[in-house]
Amino acid sequence: MNDKQKDGLRQVAVAIGALAAILGAAWGSGAFGGTPIEEAAGGALAPDATLLGAATPAFQIWSLIYFGLAAFAVVQALPSRAGVARYRAASWWILASMVLNAAWIAVVQAGWLWASVLILVAIVAVLEVTAMVLSRDREGSWVDRAVTDVTVGVYLGWALLASAANLAAALSVTEPAVAIALIVVVVAVAIVIMVRLQSRPIGAAMLLAAAWGLVWIGVARLDAPHNWIVAATAFVAAATATVGAAWRLSRPSASSLA
Repeated sequence: MNDKQKDGLRQVAVAIGALAAILGAAWGSGAFGGTPIEEAAGGALAPDATLLGAATPAFQIWSLIYFGLAAFAVVQALPSRAGVARYRAASWWILASMVLNAAWIAVVQAGWLWASVLILVAIVAVLEVTAMVLSRDREGSWVDRAVTDVTVGVYLGWALLASAANLAAALSVTEPAVAIALIVVVVAVAIVIMVRLQSRPIGAAMLLAAAWGLVWIGVARLDAPHNWIVAATAFVAAATATVGAAWRLSRPSASSLA
């Protein structure tokens, strides 16, 4: 198989993968006979199930993520993008993240919370590799950068937070100290990844996505189960992530520390 054939295969596979991911998300939201995620697994991922449950509006970020994945699938499938190094390097990794996300929806629907945690950790690992690959390639138009860097950054930031939330659900976290520790870990990991990346858009998008989720965790803790300490921690963590994103955008792209 020559390079042209490999490129064509990759473009078709990613396009199909994106379509499958979007259909899977629709199923996971309750369409086609699926159970809404917050009702699946006995409601373990509902906003009031644990101290890391986020208020319902937080999940609107999935619309942005799926829009980004769809835009990526369309742009990478264009004939003019077939041989572009950026897409050759990152497309299979992004496809892997979409397949894993479909698997996550399936295991949550089945009520397998610990499996969902492991899959989310795998998604984070795959997206981090993708981010590192993309951060080394500064070529491409603003469209190329938007559909790759911004999409991967938002997806990674949300996956980091979702990993903590799923772990809290698997552990049935009701202790404020554990919830606070998980919030601190999420922000610390996000900042470490941001520092390692050469790409400003990826690092900033990742931190802003995490900040979005943290704000809604804080909002949820002002309701049930109410805990003002966890709420305050979430709000401070969101502010920290937002400041980190602003700092990253203000800095020139630096050499990777990886």
